[in-house]
Amino acid sequence: MPIKPTPLDTHAVRRAFDRAAGSYDEHAVLQHEVRTRLLERLDYQQFDPFRVVDMGCGTGQGSRALKSRYPRAEVIALDWATGMLRDARGEPRESAAAALCADMQAMPLASRSVDLVFSNLAAQWSPDPERLFTEIRRVLRPGGLLLFSTFGVDTLKELRAAWAEVDDDPHVSEFVDIQDLGDLLMALGYAEPVLDMEMLTLDYPDVMALMRDLKAIGAHNAVSGRRVRMTGKARLRRMLDAYEQFRADDRYPSSWEVIYGAAFAPEEGQPFRSGQGEVAEFSLDALRASRVRRDG
Repeated sequence: MPIKPTPLDTHAVRRAFDRAAGSYDEHAVLQHEVRTRLLERLDYQQFDPFRVVDMGCGTGQGSRALKSRYPRAEVIALDWATGMLRDARGEPRESAAAALCADMQAMPLASRSVDLVFSNLAAQWSPDPERLFTEIRRVLRPGGLLLFSTFGVDTLKELRAAWAEVDDDPHVSEFVDIQDLGDLLMALGYAEPVLDMEMLTLDYPDVMALMRDLKAIGAHNAVSGRRVRMTGKARLRRMLDAYEQFRADDRYPSSWEVIYGAAFAPEEGQPFRSGQGEVAEFSLDALRASRVRRDG
């Protein structure tokens, strides 16, 4: 079953990350930890990539780690928020990677030109997962590796539940189910997809500290149809009171369901699902080679 597009206000997402660029590294504790765990998974991949894309690179720490791991590779740090690619002075951040400001759903890269797409906690900001993973498949060479992390459905479940006691408006972004994500990768023709999940919990001295962290990393509620006016004190107080049910030892937990995924791009001619049904793609080089073998 295809994953339904998420009604995200992508312009609001980009603005939020642009504004958060200066405070991101200080507050993105969970994002840094997940990136470290995702990079460790490359220890089990024995290959020497020629071109690597850090998709949704943020402030570029993952890109620098990838360049250190693969010094001979061309590493491209791709993000759609200009602020994330620049330092506090407005200058390009120091990095051995090439910075590319672009939408991850429409990457200005040639088809079959990338050996590794690495993406840490960025896929959840795509309003259309099928379009995103189709685009990743396009830029990967046959047999190229996709390694990513994203958030699952139980992320921020406490905050979601607390707001649900206040009103029916969307206050927390929607996240994908791991089973649906695995089905999507299979349907798109990815080979050997492996997904696993872990629950990570951050705790805070109060709920407003959580809210400040979310703002500082640009993780605003960007669901289309959300309230765009300021939240009144009375409604905020009701949410804070509702969050009390989760308090433990004077700390307030925040749950994050982290999904890790690895898959390989389909080989030449492997069928996959598209809007036109089941199709198989061949590069011109593959077709020429096939013709030479037939003619020979």
